[in-house]
Amino acid sequence: MSAFDPLGTFVHLPDGPQASLLPVTPDFWEELEARGDIGGRLVSAYRFDADWTSWERHPAGDELVVLLSGAIDFVLDEGGRERVVPLRGRGALLVPRGLWHTARVSAPCEALFVTRGDGTEHRPLARRSR
Repeated sequence: MSAFDPLGTFVHLPDGPQASLLPVTPDFWEELEARGDIGGRLVSAYRFDADWTSWERHPAGDELVVLLSGAIDFVLDEGGRERVVPLRGRGALLVPRGLWHTARVSAPCEALFVTRGDGTEHRPLARRSR
């Protein structure tokens, strides 16, 4: 096994014993969707320099977010009421299954996500509130 860049390679943790590396390409999400239900969890890492441009939610399972560096505010839509959860330096957040969320970047950051991505949904930000 060789080392790899987690920002350029996702890890698929299926329900079985064998993990697989998935290279991130410009068409990654379309290709993943075309594969259908891949089951298990997807481990991904991202670098953020700007606020997210949409809301997302994961209906198939909770999402673990681990901030590796920087500062980010996760905004959770709890029945039309926004709750902000700040993460600074290092920290983690468990986003419940089916909860719409977005993020505002306070300082450039890197985060690791572990999610059951089946059926992930997105919606546009309706308004900018700070």
